[in-house]
Amino acid sequence: MPGERIGFIGLGVMGAPLAGHLAKAGYQVTVYDLDPVAAARIAAPYNNVAVAASPKAVGAASDIVITMLPSGREVSAVALGAEGVVQGLKPGGLLLDTSSAEPWHTKAVAARLALAGIAMVDAPVSGAEAGAKAAELVFMVGGAEADIARVRPILEILGKQIFHLGPVGSGHVMKAINNLITAVTLMATTEGLIAGTKLGLDPTIMNDVLDASTGGSWVGRTQFRQRIFNRAFDDQFKLALMMKDINIAGRLAEDAALDLPLSRMAQELWAVIQAGLPADASLSELVRTMEQRSGVELSPKW
Repeated sequence: MPGERIGFIGLGVMGAPLAGHLAKAGYQVTVYDLDPVAAARIAAPYNNVAVAASPKAVGAASDIVITMLPSGREVSAVALGAEGVVQGLKPGGLLLDTSSAEPWHTKAVAARLALAGIAMVDAPVSGAEAGAKAAELVFMVGGAEADIARVRPILEILGKQIFHLGPVGSGHVMKAINNLITAVTLMATTEGLIAGTKLGLDPTIMNDVLDASTGGSWVGRTQFRQRIFNRAFDDQFKLALMMKDINIAGRLAEDAALDLPLSRMAQELWAVIQAGLPADASLSELVRTMEQRSGVELSPKW
């Protein structure tokens, strides 16, 4: 059994399979989630998984605590609250945040943890639910070299590639930029498919052409056949979470006095679409809304 005791907080679409991979690898894992059913579901198949009653209890039972939460605000509350990880994790411990979080929150949490002798590494991911289930995620990592070396064996179990971007917070900067580019690409691809469909082309064949050509992208390979052409619109990733990452990138650009007109326009267009949808809308609903506004449905023609 690996020597480090692992805590895992946040057992949603991404966190649940990741905690399972670590349990299968033989780690002693202590889990916590606001939904006790989710925590019990993870623990049920394994003798080496325990359920804790609070983040503090996770910290007390762990050497390294992993968080996979919606934003930096939740990470900050879980790490530093009255019943937070910092109250249980001993000096020499480490917080590994795989959430998609605001870099300014990450740096603030890391500074507070350092006062307690606890290190922090931010390691947000790319690869979505499928990558989490297949343990094929890409990790964008920020932190000190020694701390990253310590968590590398864990990341290698959960993913296929690890990129060290710089000090703590750098991973979350990269994640925001990555998702901004993804958001622009999704919108551009949707507009192109709508235009071609209106002009008499079959969107499914157009997508095949794009995949084989310079217009191809990750969203083209993973979204339209799987979720749009079949009218499922069922991406588990929430549009609000993508909007959060777009806004993070926008603030980073503003703070750096950068004029990024395409990114700014994308941020505005996404915000308008989000405003007309339920708070828990799937990312796929962006495409459906664009269809509705254009009067063009992206369905096979033959």
